[in-house]
Amino acid sequence: MDIKNQVVLVTGASRGLGAEIAKSFGREGAKVVVNYFSSEEKAKQVVDEIGTNQAIAVKADVRDKEAVQQMFVQAKAHFNSPITTIVNNALIGFSFNGDDRKKLNELGWGDFHTQFEGGVRAALNTLQAGHSDMKKGHFGRVINIGTNLFQDPVVPYHDYNTGKAALLGFTRNMAKELGTDGIAVNMISGGLLRKTDASAATPDEVFDLIEAGTPLGKMTTPKDVADATLFFASPWSRAVTGQNLVVDGGLVMD
Repeated sequence: MDIKNQVVLVTGASRGLGAEIAKSFGREGAKVVVNYFSSEEKAKQVVDEIGTNQAIAVKADVRDKEAVQQMFVQAKAHFNSPITTIVNNALIGFSFNGDDRKKLNELGWGDFHTQFEGGVRAALNTLQAGHSDMKKGHFGRVINIGTNLFQDPVVPYHDYNTGKAALLGFTRNMAKELGTDGIAVNMISGGLLRKTDASAATPDEVFDLIEAGTPLGKMTTPKDVADATLFFASPWSRAVTGQNLVVDGGLVMD
């Protein structure tokens, strides 16, 4: 299915990477569901940039199964077509600041639980909400947003990195189960992005150090990662599922 014929849900789409992903899909003609939890005004700004005839802002806590299911119902009624494509991007309560990160003896299970809830549970909720319509149409694209840090923990954000590693496991298991339903499930793992609200606390010297060690000689931006998501939604990726595409300028090479 061409991107222009898809209805795309982007979670956590009111700002940062999520906003750029939503706008990238909007640029390609897709109908876009701009999910947000607290930043209503910013979500509406994203909708205005895409076009109010082409996008809708919907509030929902992606950790809440009932709220997610209602979001899918609302989107289907608004566009008169079900969601075909899910981008699980929402980030729950995390800031990239290596100086303030919790070390081993400061960590509690609650830190990990927060990241599992915001990553794996949220992806489970959206996929369960969309599965029936995707199976019926024999088409679905699920794109989970990961990180290159679980492959090379240059900064050991223990809870965040472990949560994203678990999300890759979820990605591959769902790809295996749902392939015969016409549903592809993949992951895109960006590097540290210059800049988003989440990376605003990262010192400039860290960005400079990463940039110097990256083969392309530049920091990855939210738009770089956003545009890469289009591949997994496009007909060009029709034979690709269960994969993790690292988008970080070559800093981490599989």
